[in-house]
Amino acid sequence: MSGAQLFIREDVGLTDAQVEVLTGSMNVFMLVSIVGAGWVADRLGRRCVLVIATSFLMAGALAMSLGNSYGTLMAARFVTGIGAGFARVVAPVYNTEISPPSTRGVLSSLLNIFINLGVLLSYVSNYAFSGLPVHLGWRLMYGVGVVPPVFIAAGILLMPESPRWLAMRGRHADAHAVLVRISDTPTEAGLRLAEIKQAASQKPPEQHATGGSAWKELLLRPSASLQRIILCVLALQFFVPASGVEAILLYSPLVFKAAGMTSTAAALAVTIAIGAVKMCFILLGVLLTDRLGRRPLLLASTAGVAATTAALALTLAVGGASAVAQAVCVAAVLAVVAAYSVGYALVVNTYSAEILPLRLRAQGLGAGVAVNRLVSGLVTMTFISVADAITMPGCFFLYAAVTAVAFAFVYARLPETKGRSLEDMDVLFDK
Repeated sequence: MSGAQLFIREDVGLTDAQVEVLTGSMNVFMLVSIVGAGWVADRLGRRCVLVIATSFLMAGALAMSLGNSYGTLMAARFVTGIGAGFARVVAPVYNTEISPPSTRGVLSSLLNIFINLGVLLSYVSNYAFSGLPVHLGWRLMYGVGVVPPVFIAAGILLMPESPRWLAMRGRHADAHAVLVRISDTPTEAGLRLAEIKQAASQKPPEQHATGGSAWKELLLRPSASLQRIILCVLALQFFVPASGVEAILLYSPLVFKAAGMTSTAAALAVTIAIGAVKMCFILLGVLLTDRLGRRPLLLASTAGVAATTAALALTLAVGGASAVAQAVCVAAVLAVVAAYSVGYALVVNTYSAEILPLRLRAQGLGAGVAVNRLVSGLVTMTFISVADAITMPGCFFLYAAVTAVAFAFVYARLPETKGRSLEDMDVLFDK
């Protein structure tokens, strides 16, 4: 959407308000599937929901490439949003549940790696197709998005079901068979199954089937340790989009134009550098997440995002429109993306999924992701309007202040989870 919006605006004749609503609307549309994703995943299984998500993603990309009015484009964003909402909830749950404690940080981070590879490829497609006629270029930018879900669908055929979901449904033999495949030894598989069965037995299977008792426990009768867990999940999922980095990623061409960059091609070329930096620092974070731990990465990342976003705001406020100011603006944006990617963008979903107890994991993460997408939608659907009201530097100073609060929260409230089993998190949060 970052590059395509420039051409959609011209081809379809959209206003600024329509562009920002179209850009951010998918975050709101995702809420429809996010709210129900936990129940569906507990009822049908993690793999089945990923199949459903893939189908919607393919249909949404195709519909977007064929849209010819504001209404049809919004409908296409809705279809894509349904698939993205299911994937946002279920993919982190699946990755967390199938990973052993020793490498859970790395394996759970693979989702973020490939999401960011997709972001990089989208920037490349923006630049590659920008020279085509206006009515054709942006359609191809979206049309190529039909291809990746095909590979997801093929991969699902090779994936085992989550052993924790199988145990939760009473299918212990199937769960053991999966654990044997993904454990180093049969003995380890047996030990992991015993822990999972103990965790799954805390609630009757028929309650899992409805999902109603999970929401009641989350919202109405949480224990003291569960209250702490829910606070951490919801706060982290709030702070990530409230940092404003997603607005920078979606509206980076506008940010560069505010710094005096007049060439659309140059602005799109710089977005490729953004994608490359994001990818490199995600990979660096993956190498560090199981070595340093979740907490140090989050502390370093939140502090870095706050400082670099403030630097970006200062650059836009006093830099003018010279070539030097443009270069400093680009450097500041790259620094924000680097600080965000090494920890903030990487660790939050992993941390949220691993601290939630098995019986509440899908619904709890669904609630967290709903908060994430709602705030993200608010930020991205109002960025242009807020920038007009308080200036673009004012926007970024506001985002920097919010991220500074996030740093304080991480420092005060988040314990380290590195190396702990999923079934041990209640003990950690009892303290």
